[in-house]
Amino acid sequence: MLCTSQAQEREGWTALFNGRNLSGWTKLGGKAQYKVEDGAIVGLCTKGQPNTFLATKAEYGDFILEFEFKADEGVNSGVQLRSHSDKDYRDGVVYGYQFEIDSPATTAFIYDEQRRGWLYNQPQIERNYLVGEWNKVRVEAVGNHIRVWLNGKPTVDMIDDADAKGFIALQVHEIGKNTSLIGRRVSWRNIFIKTTDLEQELSPEIGSIPQVNHVANYLSAREAAEGWTLLWNGEDMQGWKSRDPKNDMSKGWAVKDGELIINAQSGAGDIITEKKYHDFELSVDFKLTKGANSGIKYFISENGSVGCEFQILDDDNHPDAKKGFKGNRRLGSLYDIIPAQGWKIADHYGWNTARIVVRGNKVEHWLNGVKILSYEKAGDMWQTLLSHSKFAEVKNFAGGDGGHILLQDHNDLVYYRNLKIKELNKR
Repeated sequence: MLCTSQAQEREGWTALFNGRNLSGWTKLGGKAQYKVEDGAIVGLCTKGQPNTFLATKAEYGDFILEFEFKADEGVNSGVQLRSHSDKDYRDGVVYGYQFEIDSPATTAFIYDEQRRGWLYNQPQIERNYLVGEWNKVRVEAVGNHIRVWLNGKPTVDMIDDADAKGFIALQVHEIGKNTSLIGRRVSWRNIFIKTTDLEQELSPEIGSIPQVNHVANYLSAREAAEGWTLLWNGEDMQGWKSRDPKNDMSKGWAVKDGELIINAQSGAGDIITEKKYHDFELSVDFKLTKGANSGIKYFISENGSVGCEFQILDDDNHPDAKKGFKGNRRLGSLYDIIPAQGWKIADHYGWNTARIVVRGNKVEHWLNGVKILSYEKAGDMWQTLLSHSKFAEVKNFAGGDGGHILLQDHNDLVYYRNLKIKELNKR
């Protein structure tokens, strides 16, 4: 059994659970049962109860948290980090970062409980979650950087600034009509936290798993070290210009609250980067309005707006979605050339992340972390695709030595942010 003397053996750490009772904790939400058994806090799945949380009475900002957990098969649970329960937010519901405990496919990722949903969910990451056995977790939350390890393997590397402090809570999830879960258990033990002298305890940069950055128009230290730069600074139009010198981009392109907005029916025209890019990885967040059309084009020359395009489109409400050939004008498509099914994985009128990767003649389109198409910009297949598109008569389409990146004004209201680029094989 964990006891106070054991906490004293870890110099600089505090035991959040004394091993004997629930002193220092308070129940929020539903009425699922929590009890102390064999030196562990045990939560029981309970019929007819909403999500129930056992929360620390204290709040924590920067910290390193370590704990062990064990969950019966089929149990959905979690550990809240920097979380809250405010009367003026949805009648006091618990919300905030959650270390997920669920299926082997999602356990040890980060979910934003009762707010934004998944913040870090990378199914390709190798983990070793032991269902029905004890698992050891380490969470490092310092500033806007949150990292997680499960049984010694890194599972989360996330940048987010929504919450700087809050309580820690143990969740028993509602079971709905699944009566087979009644009485199943989730247990926690050896819950320790460290809040001072963290620099001495922080782990080295991970590097082996993706980092997800949710802070708008901000480069993390890891992104900068990997060669990423901001393609748009989030404040003004530095680095961009009207594609057509006769146009005035200020007529319709606006900057507000860290978002780059093209207003509807403004006549402002397309904008392009002042710089040309060759091989690169480009990441852009976008948000559509109903019926909107826009696009991210690349390999753009000074002489026109013709180039490869990552189509940005409301497939449900814009007529272009039904034109072209086999859906090659739908969201995420290489416009009028190669179809994609981006609408199926998009948050239709929320924020989405487009990613374009160019390595020589090989190009990929990604949406929200999923590769939706790839192609090679050379050879007989490429020429065949072009011959069936509206660009069949365009000489040297998307050829040449790189080009500008373009954001399209298609007379509709569309929002952009987090424009980042990493040059590959920089010349």
